[in-house]
Amino acid sequence: MSFLSPTLRLENLSTQPIMTQDHVPEDQRYNKQNIVAQWCVPINGKMYRIELEHGTTSGRRMIWVNGREVLRRDWMFKLVGEDTFHIDQTRCIIRVDPAPGFKYEYSLYIDGKSHELYTDEMTRQYRLWLYTGEATDAEATTATAAGTQEYRIMLKLDTLSLFVNDELRTEEVSVQPHHFESLLYALTLLCPFSQSVFVHGGTDTKFLLQDTEFVLQARSSGNKHDGIVHTLLANGVPVPEAKIQEIMQEPVSILQTN
Repeated sequence: MSFLSPTLRLENLSTQPIMTQDHVPEDQRYNKQNIVAQWCVPINGKMYRIELEHGTTSGRRMIWVNGREVLRRDWMFKLVGEDTFHIDQTRCIIRVDPAPGFKYEYSLYIDGKSHELYTDEMTRQYRLWLYTGEATDAEATTATAAGTQEYRIMLKLDTLSLFVNDELRTEEVSVQPHHFESLLYALTLLCPFSQSVFVHGGTDTKFLLQDTEFVLQARSSGNKHDGIVHTLLANGVPVPEAKIQEIMQEPVSILQTN
């Protein structure tokens, strides 16, 4: 005979763990207010937002990449240490160190380099432009509240790969017959772009995003130190070049890739 209430009998107890969030849908587990550290990282032409949740009372540590959970540890009695995860086969580490006043410091390492050093190196390997235009009906679901569409355009200098909102554009090169004088220069700029024509001193690459025509100009600077100068035009108007460090100041929608 059991002296327990029927609701407290072993066979009636829940089998779901009460101190984990396995039974909670991912979109409900994500809570912006629980984020203690955030970084923005360009990896293989795509931009990733890495966020850390560090529960000092619950012992829970969670890592989110573009709003998706990639690592979760519950009941972490040791509140400091390292967690390793991968983004597009690139090894990343988040380290938690103690700080004065019962606080914590959070550091991110990508491919063995600190976030600051890695970002500085990527700044020299990429060119970045941010452009905001009017959204069409087809873009209504991804447009901002103001009815605009944001584009993040990145050019990887070593491969001349062009990424638009993390999507690689794979297209072809066309050569105008009367520009053979640029052929030697063109060999250094050979890239998978469509509507790319060799002009005097460089190339013009055209691509269309909705109703906006973009032209990516590549011109020789005339000296080896500066190399090739890249300029982006949107409907004939120059788009100011942005710095990767400035991405952190942009709206979350410009980082959202999921």
